[in-house]
Amino acid sequence: MNAEIITIGDEILIGQIIDTNSAFLGQQFNKIGIEIIQITSIKDEQDIILEALKDAETRADIIITTGGLGPTKDDLTKHTLCKYFNDELVLDQKTLEHVEDIFEKYVSHPILEANRSQAYLPSKCIALNNQYGTAPGMWFEKDEKVFIAMPGVPFEMKALVRSEVIPRLKDRYNRPFILHKTVLTYGLGESAIADRIEDWEYNLPKFIKLAYLPSLGRVRLRLSARGDDEDLLQNTIDEEIEKLHDLIGDIIKGYEDENSIEENIAKSLTEKQLTLATAESCTGGRLAAKFTEIPGASAYFKGSIVSYATSAKHDVLDIPKDFIQKYSVVSPEITLEMAKRVQQMFKADIAIATTGNAGPTKGDSDAEIGTVFIALANHSEVVVEKFNFGNHRERVTQKAVNKALEMLYDRLKA
Repeated sequence: MNAEIITIGDEILIGQIIDTNSAFLGQQFNKIGIEIIQITSIKDEQDIILEALKDAETRADIIITTGGLGPTKDDLTKHTLCKYFNDELVLDQKTLEHVEDIFEKYVSHPILEANRSQAYLPSKCIALNNQYGTAPGMWFEKDEKVFIAMPGVPFEMKALVRSEVIPRLKDRYNRPFILHKTVLTYGLGESAIADRIEDWEYNLPKFIKLAYLPSLGRVRLRLSARGDDEDLLQNTIDEEIEKLHDLIGDIIKGYEDENSIEENIAKSLTEKQLTLATAESCTGGRLAAKFTEIPGASAYFKGSIVSYATSAKHDVLDIPKDFIQKYSVVSPEITLEMAKRVQQMFKADIAIATTGNAGPTKGDSDAEIGTVFIALANHSEVVVEKFNFGNHRERVTQKAVNKALEMLYDRLKA
């Protein structure tokens, strides 16, 4: 069973927005055993949409479109679907009542005819209720194929998929099981990991595939299993993960489909009733953002100082100017001071600090570009480590964030 996604709208093609809808659809469809075989982004023009639908129908069982269903004249998808299915628009009374209800409850200006027009749908479609917007989804069936049209607004589309699309697909199709388990590793590169697990990888069962997903400072290892026996798939994946722990357990920090490393850190801090503060220079607040994105972070995260400029290290963290001049802002001594002082400021149990030269110039330090110091402080000791993360600004910053998370995770597990 496979599906193809067609995203409609110039805003994706010109880079004005990022296509997050396809990522969400891929995840949701994969969970129910439907494989996405192609994703296509196209202009909101009738001939192009018609050609894309015709092309997708030759290879996919399910064709999903997102976008082009708004009330304005540049949204052509609904009219194009009428042409594709040799159909016409008719008033859907239930959809009209829904649109009018939304305007009555949530919109300050009067409803326009353009808004009411969204209740006119192709007669051959099944309307899918969009609880958060005025553009309904549409479900068509033709020659054993299913066509699903949805609005492009992400929160509207996601709700439609969960409440309408997935339940209908489950009822209509017998699907294989597709299971994934993604192992999060920190501290080793892709080739080094591959060397350590070469024999294990070679001996994986044929119905399990391994994919390496490297990023800055970490590598994700995704095991994918496909078949008709869900218990067999799950048990085999669990057995293989256990073998993997024997080989690289020292660098495994969790699982992507469970908790992220920062969520595991948050859980550990909460369980141990410890608090955390951060002082960041080269990472610019990204480390703090990782924690504040987690619901309930106020229980353990006390706060952060982004002392990006040299003056902030003196004015805010109160590090003496002569001390900064003596050692330079990118040094183990300054990083240690940042960690100790932010811990004291927030009365935190643990503090972590980052300084470095991310580039493209050296700034107020003579340290080589890519040099980063990360310090950890608790009530009994302060430690600092030095790293070189290369010569690309984004690479240096993101690797510094990931390394800081790794160090904190390891400290809490010790």
